[in-house]
Amino acid sequence: MSNFFKNYLVGRKTNYCWNNSISPSFNINVGVGQDSALSPILSALYLSPVFHSLEKYLKILKISISMISFVDNGLFVSQNKSISHSNTNFFCSYNVISFFLLKYGLIIEHGKTNVFHFSRSHGAFNHPPLNLSSICSLSLLPKETWRYLGFIFDYKLMFRNHIDFYSNKSISTIKCMKLLSNSTRGINPLQKRRLYRYCTLPIALYEFQL
Repeated sequence: MSNFFKNYLVGRKTNYCWNNSISPSFNINVGVGQDSALSPILSALYLSPVFHSLEKYLKILKISISMISFVDNGLFVSQNKSISHSNTNFFCSYNVISFFLLKYGLIIEHGKTNVFHFSRSHGAFNHPPLNLSSICSLSLLPKETWRYLGFIFDYKLMFRNHIDFYSNKSISTIKCMKLLSNSTRGINPLQKRRLYRYCTLPIALYEFQL
């Protein structure tokens, strides 16, 4: 395995093309190629010790929190009746994961950090912010909606925002399809049906991203 990565990462070159112009060759002896199938595999192998150490450390601190990771997307989950208690768990966990990632030579893009709360409350959405100023100079206000892996969540799990977004996207796609034909020329009805099935239905039913 070590010989494979040694041969894969050493002696590679690449060129950049812009219209009809091609750049000279550049050495790329660090990292894997863009969209390489090895990227998520290497990412998982490298991050596994981080998550193992994090889970072990949080158990020692008795912080009831779990973590979900999707390649470079991390998610902390806290189940608690008290929002302030959850914010305390988030703060401690964020502090610990920042320490471990820095130790492994990785960084968190703090500007992309969000906080979101689910709630059964029937009142107004007015949850306290998560103060991370002592870690990364951020104070995060809870978002009213949260988008994760193509789904749009609201704090009561009504999914109205999700339905509205993909319904409008489907309708916009259909309106654009009208430009491809009229009553005298353009694509025929069979082609319209195919376009609808392959371009509109996936958006409306499966949250497909074009």
